[in-house]
Amino acid sequence: MTQTRNPDRKVPTRRMSFEESLRDVPKDFAAGGDLIGCHLTSSLSAVFPDGEDFFVRSVRHFRDQIVDPELKRQVAGFIGQEAVHGREHRVFNDRLDELGYPTKRFERLTKRGLAIRERILSPKSNLAATAALEHFTATLAELVLTSEETRRLFGHQAVKDLFVWHALEESEHKAVAFDVYKAVGGGERMRVMTMNVLRFAFVVGMTAQVIVSLLGDRATYRRGNLLRSWRTFRHSPIMSQELWHQLRDYNRPDFHPEDRDTTQLVEQWRSVLFGEHGTLNDKLATSAA
Repeated sequence: MTQTRNPDRKVPTRRMSFEESLRDVPKDFAAGGDLIGCHLTSSLSAVFPDGEDFFVRSVRHFRDQIVDPELKRQVAGFIGQEAVHGREHRVFNDRLDELGYPTKRFERLTKRGLAIRERILSPKSNLAATAALEHFTATLAELVLTSEETRRLFGHQAVKDLFVWHALEESEHKAVAFDVYKAVGGGERMRVMTMNVLRFAFVVGMTAQVIVSLLGDRATYRRGNLLRSWRTFRHSPIMSQELWHQLRDYNRPDFHPEDRDTTQLVEQWRSVLFGEHGTLNDKLATSAA
């Protein structure tokens, strides 16, 4: 029985290491040393390691209920990719901590919050949360891969490399958690309600993290620095209405992540990053399909 919309979907596990290149990341790494850009990027990275671990646990819980060998293969790739994402972002967070960003504090808060969620809510509810948050990451990943302006905002090449690689793999496995949720009988009401709650909670939580991070940075208090950065942020691609419309599309009754065909985009970036002359081949240890 087929349990995946796309049985040909490839989800390779790439063993990456960005540690050496991330050692030289400066505090003002974002394009032009942009204040909010630095703190938003660091706040996003701070939630990834324990968030990715949560995704893995949520999907792995239902692994034995998957009968479709193609979806089983994709789940294995999903788990492998997310595990490497968490590890590499933890390395980045360690460097950010050295630079004065509160990433390790945010990591602890994320871990604690997710542990509480797993204690009080059902495995299927946690899987619904994973599917919803995977739509968040896939939407942001598509923005990164299609918008040169967005990639430029990361500034330092090592940071850009980390997030572009992450974006590629989020695009590769964007429908896996969703397909697992559907395969194990996840309902529409839970799916949509979970997204409605998380869409609000994610934005509020990330905003709070960025504010806390900014308050602890002396650069925030330099005259005109914050206002200049806010003006830049207001006009950045992440604030576009199109992005938020794409996020809300998840509530559509017949929604599926594969409705947005990013096949060519994924193939393009696979070639750019890992082709014969791939820009990230030097960060690649091994690859398994």
